[in-house]
Amino acid sequence: MEENIDVTSHTEGLNGLSHERKPVEDITNGHSSYKPVINGVAKGHNGKDHTNGSTPFRSLPISALKQNGILQNLTAGGDKPSPTEEQEDADLEKAKQEWEALENIQPGQLPHLPESGGKQICFDVNSLSEDSNPTPLISFNEALQYFQTTDLGDLLKNIQPTIRRTGLAAIAHFLFGPPRLHKELLEERDLVFAIAQCPVDNSQTVHMRVLQTIHKRLIGTRLDCPRYGPHWENIGFQGTDPATDLRGTGFLGLMHTLYFVMDPETLPLARDIYKLSQHPTQNFPFCVMSINMTRIALQVLREEALSKECNRRQQVVGVLNEFYVATFLHVYQLWKTQQKTIADSGFVLKEVELFAKKNPKQMLRRLEVFLKERQAGGIPRGMSPDPQAQQPSPSLGGSRAGMGQGSKGKEMHFTGVCDLPPDMEGEARLI
Repeated sequence: MEENIDVTSHTEGLNGLSHERKPVEDITNGHSSYKPVINGVAKGHNGKDHTNGSTPFRSLPISALKQNGILQNLTAGGDKPSPTEEQEDADLEKAKQEWEALENIQPGQLPHLPESGGKQICFDVNSLSEDSNPTPLISFNEALQYFQTTDLGDLLKNIQPTIRRTGLAAIAHFLFGPPRLHKELLEERDLVFAIAQCPVDNSQTVHMRVLQTIHKRLIGTRLDCPRYGPHWENIGFQGTDPATDLRGTGFLGLMHTLYFVMDPETLPLARDIYKLSQHPTQNFPFCVMSINMTRIALQVLREEALSKECNRRQQVVGVLNEFYVATFLHVYQLWKTQQKTIADSGFVLKEVELFAKKNPKQMLRRLEVFLKERQAGGIPRGMSPDPQAQQPSPSLGGSRAGMGQGSKGKEMHFTGVCDLPPDMEGEARLI
């Protein structure tokens, strides 16, 4: 009677490696078969080596190779057995889940995929500076509510809500000047001037959300940006820190820009103005220009030229917001139709300020008509692309209409209202 003898044969292989042949029993449907093993890797039924033969390894992710020891066997000559079909199926399913998780990554996210080989795989699909949880946008009303519920007592001590007049100027203003603001609106008016005294505070979440919202709405992105950097110059600040441009308007300068970009009726106009600010020859710093619009609006409020409209509507903040937009619209129309450049900025802003003080009601009416015409789908007045229709504004001298054309804004410093020579300032005393 013959006995089954377990025979292990050693043959000299390539590069001096020994080929160790061991019987590996594979039971399939009740039948057994033997597979030779070379350096711990089993050959197929036809005796071909799957590492160099025509039949390749079954496709597996790198993580599965590492887990099952196959990669180590190939590189270090280990003697671990090959994975079973069940293990390979499980590994393939796991790799499929990892790939599906990778496909679901959203821009700006730092996804955490299933653990692989004892380590967790993390991918940053953008850059390490971008936040995985973008700051939510903030509305104007939410930001205003923050200031309404914050103690601004120290700031209120330093405000100057009206122009101080003495002698004949005071008598003339009392007899022939605009009506006084109603007493019930004085607290709201003072809040406006207190906000205009408030600096940017990096520790206040609301302050940072306002900055992020302005940047996102103008650029058209959902991602946060760093607190400091040249990206602020892209939207029209003069440096890497927006806070340095808020002299004279404080945080109110940012509040007005926030209103401009968050109100659905004015957002298209804000983006049109922003687009013009990027023009090759008519460019100007958008946010600095916006701050100057706030400065003009504050001065008109201080001189009580808006008191009549505030009394009629029984509000101050709403009227001031609209007047800010109306002033910006006025500058935009002049700048675009009369081909203004950065060289004209000082004269334009000064003339617009004088016109706004004398015609506040007309300014607000123009804005109302402009928004209605735009909403109806027509071309608003004053925005005709026909050069023949570009007549000088009644608030500006025609001799200055073409002054400074062709100059490049990048080579010139923007001139704001507060930077004008003393002989041009008149009664303007900004915060």
